[in-house]
Amino acid sequence: MSTQTSRTSPPGAQPVGPAAPELEVDERMRALEDAADAALLAPSVHGSQPWLIVLHRDRLELRADRTRQLPSLDPSGRELLQSLGAALFNVRVALAARGWAVETDRLPRPDDPDVAAVVRPVPGAPEPRLPVLADALHLRRTHRAGFLAEEVPDELLHHLRAAAAAEDGALVTVRSEERRRLVAELTREADAVLAGDPGCRADLARWRAQGRVPPPAGQVDGSRRRTVDSDSGEDRTFVLLTSRADDPMAWLRSGEALERVLLELTRLGWAASPLTQALEVPMTRARLRSGATWESHPQMLLRIGFAEPHPDIRRRHRDDVVSSCTRGRPARVRDQDGRLTRGHDSTRDRGAPVPVSDGRGGTTWT
Repeated sequence: MSTQTSRTSPPGAQPVGPAAPELEVDERMRALEDAADAALLAPSVHGSQPWLIVLHRDRLELRADRTRQLPSLDPSGRELLQSLGAALFNVRVALAARGWAVETDRLPRPDDPDVAAVVRPVPGAPEPRLPVLADALHLRRTHRAGFLAEEVPDELLHHLRAAAAAEDGALVTVRSEERRRLVAELTREADAVLAGDPGCRADLARWRAQGRVPPPAGQVDGSRRRTVDSDSGEDRTFVLLTSRADDPMAWLRSGEALERVLLELTRLGWAASPLTQALEVPMTRARLRSGATWESHPQMLLRIGFAEPHPDIRRRHRDDVVSSCTRGRPARVRDQDGRLTRGHDSTRDRGAPVPVSDGRGGTTWT
């Protein structure tokens, strides 16, 4: 498995940060704690939040939590690694906002593929154009309803293409009637495959049995599914996020590209809804590639539009995800009924995760 190391500091940048070594260590640790908080806000397939974070005094280690992989819906782990890539991008944004450059080792250990990345804050100028995304970390939402009737301007699409390219990705706009019909057809076909797969139904049943799914908005058996509408004005703009390769490194990087695009949309006041069914069935994904993206590999389909703010999902408890941290675990107290509960920490403790059915037989990124 290939590895990738990058340093996000401009050539010739002058070191910045505290002069005293002990102060630098303290500042670095505080920055790493903030970065861990930011990672917890990333979008993930089915709201699974499949990550674990190990903090050291000089680095953050981002790991896959395989107990949260969806074995039938995502057997290759492609969407799991995309989720980790989104969390990794949030880490980079948070450290840049703190004024740090970073050294990022992606998939650094072939003997331990669960290590998605190791990020080290280092003295230097932060990566350009990342600090401005910091405010969007807490505002980004996955939109799961209809969009208001407002056309997406070409200037925005150009900006999003540049954002994806900065993370080694590319955006293909789905605007022609021919391409929209293709996407709609493949989505319907994938719906039928997923709805008829006992393993996919078992994936959803397993999450529900653990109390992690609210009353579903739609059924995996195919009833009340929402699919791509090739005629409706409200669904007029779709983009496909693609990559040159289709291996674990490409999946991880496509997650970084996805989150960069989503944060840029949030910063500019727009919203996006991932539509994943056609990408979760190998046959329809291959046809989507041959019919719309040619040599590149489709990694995500996004519907873009203008929408009212949407409530956030509940996130995993920080102390269930982050280890070796300096803040310690939040206190456990008894409520008025005598039950043990957690105290609240800086990540806005929201209770158990809630993976969300997309109501179409596929999965929803939240």
